[in-house]
Amino acid sequence: MLTIGSGQIEQDSVEVEKLDEVVLSDSRFALKRENSGKVITKITSKELEKLQGQSVAEIIGRTVGVEINGVRSNAGQNLSYFIRGGRNLQVLIMIDGIQVTDPSQIANDYDLRLLNTDQIDSIEILKGASSTLYGTGAATAVINIKLKDPSKKSFNLNLRSTFGTNQSSDEDNYALEDFRNSISLDGSLGSFNYLASFGQQFTDGLSAIENGTESDAFNSYNGNLKLGYKFNNAFKFNAYGSFDNYKADFDDSFSRMDANNISFSKQYRLGLSPEFNYNKGSIIVNAAFNNVDREIQSGFPSLFNAQSIVVDAFNRFKINDTFYTVVGLNFQENQMESYSIPFGETDFNQAINPDNAQFTINDPYANVVYVSDFGLNVNAGFRLNNHSEYGSHLVYSLNPSYKFDVDFGYIKGLVSYSTAFIIPSLYQLFEPAYGNTDLEPEENQTIEVGAEVSLADKATFSLVYFNRREDNFIDFVDTGSFVYQYQNISDSFTASGLEFVAQAEIVEELNVNVNATYTSVDKDLSLRIPEIKVNARIDYALSQQTQMSLAYQYNDKREDSFFNNLTFNNEVVTLESYGLLDFYVSHSILENKLLLFANLTNILNEDYQELFGFSTRGRGINVGFSLKL
Repeated sequence: MLTIGSGQIEQDSVEVEKLDEVVLSDSRFALKRENSGKVITKITSKELEKLQGQSVAEIIGRTVGVEINGVRSNAGQNLSYFIRGGRNLQVLIMIDGIQVTDPSQIANDYDLRLLNTDQIDSIEILKGASSTLYGTGAATAVINIKLKDPSKKSFNLNLRSTFGTNQSSDEDNYALEDFRNSISLDGSLGSFNYLASFGQQFTDGLSAIENGTESDAFNSYNGNLKLGYKFNNAFKFNAYGSFDNYKADFDDSFSRMDANNISFSKQYRLGLSPEFNYNKGSIIVNAAFNNVDREIQSGFPSLFNAQSIVVDAFNRFKINDTFYTVVGLNFQENQMESYSIPFGETDFNQAINPDNAQFTINDPYANVVYVSDFGLNVNAGFRLNNHSEYGSHLVYSLNPSYKFDVDFGYIKGLVSYSTAFIIPSLYQLFEPAYGNTDLEPEENQTIEVGAEVSLADKATFSLVYFNRREDNFIDFVDTGSFVYQYQNISDSFTASGLEFVAQAEIVEELNVNVNATYTSVDKDLSLRIPEIKVNARIDYALSQQTQMSLAYQYNDKREDSFFNNLTFNNEVVTLESYGLLDFYVSHSILENKLLLFANLTNILNEDYQELFGFSTRGRGINVGFSLKL
């Protein structure tokens, strides 16, 4: 059931997923896709069912315009997010309506390795500057992740288990080295609902570095608890808590040698989400506290701790069938501290003081959507960033679109102009060796022009051109004599490109999905970004019980850099293009209670480099089951 303003629209959830017609991220209202001025990528729960056995980062990395570097390497490899020429600092990840960040990270980003795919209901990816609705960091994309809700039944038990191989392309032992398990219990008892889940992953068998002889294991586990109570038709209250832990072995990336290094990460989150519905509108408050502890055991040991408080309160009001408005206030408080062992000493000393490394944000914002009955739609908004260190800064967006109804479906044209404001991370500001308290925020301006064509719900085609200008770019600069520091670059940089998506139902049993991205980036921003990237997937229903899919991904040549410990200089190297072919099959038995599935990845055993000097996975297979009781 979807609630819009004062009315409730009964809608079959399976049908919604089939049509993929409702999007939320660009307006915070449930609008039909054809009335949205953006081309939003939506991964529904039905599609996630066809992607079992894959990580969250792998799934997102197959969508148009998105490159997540590190997903094809050792399971503990750090992830880099590249969208429209941007990096981690410019990509905002949200979980259930709340911004999630790690203030102790260099890029203030959320680590997708912490998240279990089995807990996710759907994912929306909104590209372009979206700071008006979502604040700092939403410069190139917002990845909006919705976790699963309790079922309507009083008791529902889900079990899922996957096991498979994990090896490089020059190995052929195919030993079982990858194990993933999850369990969830949920249901509704009158006005009360509950959901509890637990997940675990253990992956071994692959060295972090390319020529390593010792494998580097990755071990993670997490839990999630959601409780909700509906007092009446006007008021409901939800609370949740979660923890996410992992331990990752890694090697010496400077000398590219085996090492017994370990990275630990522990996170817990607590949140509240009351919602009050009234005539034509609703008031929603999303509030969360997040705590992260990280430890690095290596030749340069360090400890990190960070806390963040996020409160996003907004009033969603439907003036009439034409105007939808959102007015809100977003509060954030971030703090971090770190410890390191100085050269020649044996004990940890405080490196970053939390009394200094903290800031608060108070952002009022407003957004309005106009949906006409003659095809014109307009989405516009503004936000006043009020930062404790940087003062006030206005960001805004204007996004008109026009839909032509035709005999075969509709044609939609869209254009948008939006700005973004990206504050430096606490690490970039206060790290003793590299930090710079004189850093200024980055600023982005993005223009989009595009078109979408729908053929009677049988096919959808879209093409979007984007051009993004970046000012005050924060770079890691060699100041001489092997001294590095984060500094703003005075030059402006530009990233532009094309994003193409085609989705078609050839016959009822056969679906084809293709996306292609062309990205042109100024040289200083081009690290690890392919100029051309293509994803294709064919889904075929052999029967109501048996589903199959064949997927292909092509990544163009990319530039990477590494530190040459012989010349003591950073050097640039070109990584060759590569293509990956994967196959998936699933079969449902026991009246759709038991699903068996298998993945065959990198079928051709492609030998390639994702990161210079680091391992990548060769041919692999995993099998598993999902049981619903």
